[in-house]
Amino acid sequence: MIPRIVVMGVSGCGKSAIGAALAAATGARFIDGDDLHPTENIEKMARGEPLDDADRAPWLDKVGQALRVEPPPVVIGCSALKRAYRDRIRAGAGGNVLFVHLAGDKAVIASRMTARKGHFMPPALLDSQFAALEPPEPDEAAVTVDIAPRRDAVVANIVAALKNVRL
Repeated sequence: MIPRIVVMGVSGCGKSAIGAALAAATGARFIDGDDLHPTENIEKMARGEPLDDADRAPWLDKVGQALRVEPPPVVIGCSALKRAYRDRIRAGAGGNVLFVHLAGDKAVIASRMTARKGHFMPPALLDSQFAALEPPEPDEAAVTVDIAPRRDAVVANIVAALKNVRL
C-alpha cells in the first residue's frame, strides 16, 4: 500500500465517495479535504465564487500537514487542480505522495453535481474547476482513472493501478 494518497480532481468527480471506498479497500484512514477548508472558503464557494490561489494556500497547507502527521496509510480527498498545488501538498507532507486523478467527462460530472444534495459547491462553478485543472504530468507520482464506471469498478481500477506504482 502506498502510505500517502491524495484522490484529486474537479468538484463532483467523486473524491469523497471514491476516496472513502479506496481507504476502506486498502485499510487506510480517509480524510475529506473539504473538512480542512477554512469557513471563509466554504462560504465563498457556496456564494458561487471560485477560490483563487490565495484562498487555497492555507487549505493546501492543511492537507500537506495532515499527510505529514497522520499515521500511514492515509487517503485524502483534495481537488489539487494545479501542479503548483500538488507541489505545495508534497512539500507540506514532507515525503512521497501519490495523486490519484479522477478524470471524467464534464457532462457526467455536471449531472452528478446536480443530483447531489447539501453540498456547498454549486454546479455553476464546474467550468472554473475545469479551467483551473492541470492534469498530472508524466514526471509526477500519479495515476489517472476514468470515473465513468460504477464506484466499485473505479476503486478496483485504482487498487490495480497502485500495484504498479513505485514512489
